[in-house]
Amino acid sequence: MAAKTSNSKTNPVPKTEETSAERLLNGYALSHQDPLNKVIHYICVPLLMFSLFGLFWAIPFPHLQFLGSYNGYFNWASFVIAIAIYYYLRISPLISYAILFILLGFSYLILELLSWQQLGGPAMWLVCTIIFIPSICVVLIGNTREKTYVQYGLNISSLPLAPVSIIYKLLKAVGVNR
Repeated sequence: MAAKTSNSKTNPVPKTEETSAERLLNGYALSHQDPLNKVIHYICVPLLMFSLFGLFWAIPFPHLQFLGSYNGYFNWASFVIAIAIYYYLRISPLISYAILFILLGFSYLILELLSWQQLGGPAMWLVCTIIFIPSICVVLIGNTREKTYVQYGLNISSLPLAPVSIIYKLLKAVGVNR
């Protein structure tokens, strides 16, 4: 009976497989290498998310009798929350929870803007539009600084990955994995 010997060349150590989130984020990171563009994204992507959320909130929603006193709280932004959580849940549960927490914070801020509007302040949709226009312009200008921009141009499919990238980096920085 021959003794079996361990040969590291025939039994290589298996590599840990990359998750779908890491695969998406690595692809996103390849087209976002410029240091100034990264700073722009850290500032403007949350502003874009907030302003878009507020603009969806501002779209008139029909009055539904069965909602009762919750009519003001259930609106088109509610659908944005549901779709976003589903989309990000497929990427990473932890990221979807972080997005949900952020969107709930945005909801609070929108309600505060609506209260300010009722007290005579500017319309909530106008505040969100004023935030949206410069933010999207700066993000687009920042993206033109990338070497891959000439090759790929504006990649609309990477827009939902921008918040994921920021949240993933922040979670990694505080020591939370996936």
